[in-house]
Amino acid sequence: MNKGLNEMLGLLQGSLSMEGNQAKVVDAAKFRANVEKMVERSALTTDDGAGWARFLIRSAAQELGIIPSSIQDLYLARGRGEVPMTFTTPAFNLRALSYHAARAMFRAAMKINAGAFIFEIARSEIGYTAQRPAEYASNILAAAIVEGFAGPVFIQGDHFQVSAKKYSANPEVEINSVKELTLEAIAAGFFNIDVDTSTLVDISKATVPEQQVLNYELSAQMTAFIREHEPQGVAISIGGEIGEVGGHNSTEEELRAYMDGFNREVKNLTSKKDAGLSKISIQTGTSHGGTVLADGSLAKVNIAFDVLRDLSRVARKEYGMGGTVQHGASTLPEENFNQFVQNEAIEVHLATNFMTMFYENLPEGLWKEMYAWLDVNSAGERKEGMTDEQFYYKARKNAIGPFKNKAYALSDQVKSKLSAAWEAQFARLFDLLGMKDTRKYTDKFIKPVKVAPKLSDYVKEAVGVEDVSDLAD
Repeated sequence: MNKGLNEMLGLLQGSLSMEGNQAKVVDAAKFRANVEKMVERSALTTDDGAGWARFLIRSAAQELGIIPSSIQDLYLARGRGEVPMTFTTPAFNLRALSYHAARAMFRAAMKINAGAFIFEIARSEIGYTAQRPAEYASNILAAAIVEGFAGPVFIQGDHFQVSAKKYSANPEVEINSVKELTLEAIAAGFFNIDVDTSTLVDISKATVPEQQVLNYELSAQMTAFIREHEPQGVAISIGGEIGEVGGHNSTEEELRAYMDGFNREVKNLTSKKDAGLSKISIQTGTSHGGTVLADGSLAKVNIAFDVLRDLSRVARKEYGMGGTVQHGASTLPEENFNQFVQNEAIEVHLATNFMTMFYENLPEGLWKEMYAWLDVNSAGERKEGMTDEQFYYKARKNAIGPFKNKAYALSDQVKSKLSAAWEAQFARLFDLLGMKDTRKYTDKFIKPVKVAPKLSDYVKEAVGVEDVSDLAD
């Protein structure tokens, strides 16, 4: 028997067996009690044992009815008017201790019968948090196992973004890098992918349609690539983006220019039914992570909610999508979150506040050690005139990956306190975003497809680290 497999089965104390390449849960209660051992093995090592841990988690999850799924059919039903405008799907980027954060998220969701919520990670975050897609997905699925959740689980590649700098230097190499990441993510159970070529919108062009050409052409190419490689029976939910977060507010003219061009292109590239987009990301006045002032406080953000509403209506009525997506919302005052529902946004992305909570709950000695590491290793991000508060707020994400081992080694007391804080925050946001009883909509419109994981996608040579410093989160 393979050494890595033998080790994992030993950790599980006989609760799981192998029949060929099929995992069989022998004792569900004992398996749940021991699965965290495999989570740590997956997160903290890169050898065959880590690969086997991820493979077994994915296989056992599916046997227990926990199935990576696409949210596309729910979004398209919203576009047809078959799902009410009573909720906005939250998509959470879990950067630190993602297994523990996901457990808190499942607990909050199960208490209110929520079903429409997404776990996501961006291309940039994969780099600086040291979480490849298979590890991230394993953390989410293991969390579902331990918390007793069953049903569709939506795991998303957020901002699978093309670097404008790298594209300018060598277009083919950069596009192939995104394609390779996409294949890796699909193999891990990411059946929701946000294609982001908005970095290539060229505002120097005279007209809006001309500005969007490269954006929609490459989006269509990536969409056709995804359709070519999606598992049989699965229609991956794909999102597009018309304006890079942090730029000017998106307009209806931009939306129409992008979508008209995209639809023309994609028809020529794939004949698959429902081959297009399920949602569209726009810019409404936010920035990723917010803008920190000199004293460490955050600048107030004025979101153009009317842009979300108006472009959502165009997206649904004219193009059959679920609506618009809001990025960079973590730092908004909580009382504003029900505005996403009222203004018909289909999805909202949240990350920064949960990372803030992580740092706030760390022992003083550890966060000081992480900040000292940033002083040396992220010194290039300290711009002239920056206060310490501004520098650490901007750079602190870079320490997540290098200190992953020490995060996992935190005491159970610290982890419990952090998990409780996260769960309370998830609960508040779920309430504001109308998540209660959305399980009835996912049950109605999402028909999960069990996709057998391939062992060769898990037990393989580790993927190298890439420079993601110019990519969005």
